[in-house]
Amino acid sequence: MAMMHAFEDFRRLVAGPRIDVGNRDARVVAIAARKGGVGKTTTTVNLGAGLALFHKRKVLLLDMDAQGHVDMCLRVEGRGRAPDTLSRVLLGKRRDVFEIVQPTTIDGLWYVASDPGLNQTEGEMASRIGKELLLRQAIKAARSHFDVVLCDCPPNLGSLTVNALVAADAVLVPTDLSTLSLDGVDALLDTVDTVRETLNPGLGVLGVLRTRVDKRNQTMNTAITEALTSRYGPWVLDTEIGVSTAIAKAQHAGRPVLLDDADSRGSDGYRTLAAEVDRRLFGR
Repeated sequence: MAMMHAFEDFRRLVAGPRIDVGNRDARVVAIAARKGGVGKTTTTVNLGAGLALFHKRKVLLLDMDAQGHVDMCLRVEGRGRAPDTLSRVLLGKRRDVFEIVQPTTIDGLWYVASDPGLNQTEGEMASRIGKELLLRQAIKAARSHFDVVLCDCPPNLGSLTVNALVAADAVLVPTDLSTLSLDGVDALLDTVDTVRETLNPGLGVLGVLRTRVDKRNQTMNTAITEALTSRYGPWVLDTEIGVSTAIAKAQHAGRPVLLDDADSRGSDGYRTLAAEVDRRLFGR
């Protein structure tokens, strides 16, 4: 009851649509990559926007990367200011992530911004009993108010990423078509296996997403795609996200490309991805 009062107080401070209060059971997806620069945050923001815009899902974006790029990509669409930080929620200073969600101008899309304290928080988490379960505990209330929670993980396999994997139902792995990224996919999915065996037996793989695909590099594209398919088969998504100047321009503008340039190749890619992910998550 105290949590709901806290949220009502916060809601009065911000402009934007109110979250439906109900008994939802969100699909929690960790969007993770060991290598940086593969479009992890871009995918988090545009996939979330696509699910909200075209599939009418209630979506929460959770930025666990201290760089804070989700907030940057949504700076035009974001509304209000959170009353506290994700760091303090993870360290038990607030009860649930639901208390610090922020609305956007996109109906159905909400987010929790990162904060610089996450780097220090990761170190403090290491000394906590049940340190791998902190996020799972912190999203219990949030899960009941959203259809999908997308966790943007740091580009490493540290405590924050492990927390996201333990809290998640599935992991989405973006990768560009390079040898280094292929090695990163192998390492990440090895970690997924370990987490499944020890801490979260329900963790699945939503898919491996090919990003930053440059049509001019057909030989390398084919070689890496064949390697991914031979190793991971049906986990490789049909959708691929091509190189698109519209995506970079949208990031600079602080908006999802789906709104900033709805007719661009980048927008087409993320619209297609939202449809494929929605089918995989909800079976329709």
